[in-house]
Amino acid sequence: MYIGNYLARRQLYSPDKLAFVDYGQDPALRLTYREANGRADRLANFFRSRGIQPGDRLAILARDGIEHLDCFFACSKIGAVHTALNWRLHWRETRSILQDTTPRILIVSPAYTQDVKNILDGYQGQPSLELILETGSQVLKDSLSYQSALENGSPDPAAQEAVDKETIAALIFTGGTTGSPKAAQVSHRMIAWNTLNTFIHDLQTDDIYLNVFPLFHTGGLFVYTLPQVIFGGTTILVPRFDPEQILELIESERVNVFAAVPTMYQMLTQAENWEEADLSSLRFCTSGGAPLPVPLVKKYTEEKRIRFKQGFGMTEFGPGIFALAPEDAVRKAGSIGRPNFYVDAQVKNDQGDILFS
Repeated sequence: MYIGNYLARRQLYSPDKLAFVDYGQDPALRLTYREANGRADRLANFFRSRGIQPGDRLAILARDGIEHLDCFFACSKIGAVHTALNWRLHWRETRSILQDTTPRILIVSPAYTQDVKNILDGYQGQPSLELILETGSQVLKDSLSYQSALENGSPDPAAQEAVDKETIAALIFTGGTTGSPKAAQVSHRMIAWNTLNTFIHDLQTDDIYLNVFPLFHTGGLFVYTLPQVIFGGTTILVPRFDPEQILELIESERVNVFAAVPTMYQMLTQAENWEEADLSSLRFCTSGGAPLPVPLVKKYTEEKRIRFKQGFGMTEFGPGIFALAPEDAVRKAGSIGRPNFYVDAQVKNDQGDILFS
């Protein structure tokens, strides 16, 4: 069973369980697993009706929202490759990525339609894009509305074709700190093992997770969001990180799993509603991306009774590798912790000799 089956299985076992809440829409869009799987089936069948074949890339340029998950699961159902683009990049950088990855369909939100115009005007050679789906008003030439794609796609279950464990499910782009971003190929197998590693030391069934990581990043799509689907939890999406809103949502939605980077945790403590914020629903918080400062750990522990886990991962791994337990947050400050349960690690010298395993 591969990723495209996940929502369908959840529809079978917990059809009316709340799967996703998208606070990028007004009012917030709340989808059960039945509804989420229906959207993915319709979009997958629409893609297939446009001639999309296994291995074709389908791209999305948008802030976090349900469209990312629609596209990801739709691609997984038909063996296509989900390609989420970093909206922080300059349009010239995005154009270079599109020329390298050659997607056939692009989903774009209103905030980035001008970028797409610039990209298409400056293409070197023939653009690979055959269709653009706009999530807002149609302003681009020959585009279709995203909503019409959902409505016109067949509701029939989208069959699995040409998918095995090594099939590439997504292209996730690295940070590009030493050059242009590179597309890491993440397979169905990698995602499944990451889920198992995550579940062993982190998740429980019925968890409520608030995601503040961008869904074009491995942290947003794979760390907790995908495992949540497998275990029947609820994932809350926000289009941008607003510290006051995040504190309010943790309380109102009774969030019990939260993850962020140290800068975000610092910003939360500086929000106007920090003092009165009720974070008692949180079972733990996870920090990654950089070492978590000890004074910040102590502030959360003393003022909000928060237990911190810390993690280390890499885009190319899909992503989880190491984890630091809460009891070591201060004692082992700066450490990335132990290898995850199904991860083997070795320390070697320059000659390749194993120093520690």
